[in-house]
Amino acid sequence: MSAAAQAEMPRYLSVKQVADYLSLNEKKVYALVNEGKIPATKVTGKWMFPRELVDRWMLETSHGGALTDRLTVVGSDDPLFSRLAFAFAEQAQAQALVSYSPTGTKLGLGLMQHQRAEACAVHWGPAQEAHIRHPALVRQFPRHTHWVIVRGFRREQGIMVSPELAQRGREGDEILRDPALRWAARQQGAGTGRFLEEHLRRLGVASSSHDAQVITRSEREAASAVAMGLAQAAPGVRAAATECGLHFIPLGWEYFDLVLDKRVYFRHLFQQLMDRILQSETRTLAGLLGGYDLSEAGRLVWSPG
Repeated sequence: MSAAAQAEMPRYLSVKQVADYLSLNEKKVYALVNEGKIPATKVTGKWMFPRELVDRWMLETSHGGALTDRLTVVGSDDPLFSRLAFAFAEQAQAQALVSYSPTGTKLGLGLMQHQRAEACAVHWGPAQEAHIRHPALVRQFPRHTHWVIVRGFRREQGIMVSPELAQRGREGDEILRDPALRWAARQQGAGTGRFLEEHLRRLGVASSSHDAQVITRSEREAASAVAMGLAQAAPGVRAAATECGLHFIPLGWEYFDLVLDKRVYFRHLFQQLMDRILQSETRTLAGLLGGYDLSEAGRLVWSPG
């Protein structure tokens, strides 16, 4: 196909068009679809192929993966993982693109579904139920058959409270039941917000009774809102409270895991990032921030089928 003809191709290709685009026969295209190898979606009974994703797929599969020097992580926010990712990016310099963009659990998985990221950090309930909840969560996305879940670490969830409120000596359940407190809430689809909502249900407290003064979109933004006086309390992890000098009331532990494509799991770039979690410097930092258990880091905890 000539360069001029390629330039005129639409954004979404039919089976015939993608076959011409890749110089394949249509039977081979259908085979690639059935094997789940080529990015495609069914619209009113017909297969359509986003040209942008087809181009990316070609780069990804050529010569061991032309994009193996890129690792984009989205999803849940975490102070320790953020520091690790930024330090790794600094070390890589221009040799590789390593980025971490906290978007919240559900939005991050949506970006994975559309192949906009290589990995997504997730946390979805108490640690003792992660082996059920995390696979159940990723199964909601059609591309989950291409994904695996790798253990990041265990971390402590709770309530971040302003120093002024902490000085009053009030207990956690008392704070949760107080309708007059000003809260920094989390965005819809955030695992931290879900963790708090489930705890409130166990107490028989409606989350709607909380006075949400501001909506925050990360652990650190929630902690900052309390530290700046925009709210008196917010759900979050112990490490975020430590960073902002806030009082922390523990509610339980959860797993911070990474969902990623099977091919990404074997990339040196990803394995190097996971190796950093096991280094002594990381353990020291985790101890300073508080609320971490790194003993299971890097373990493959789920794969489809």
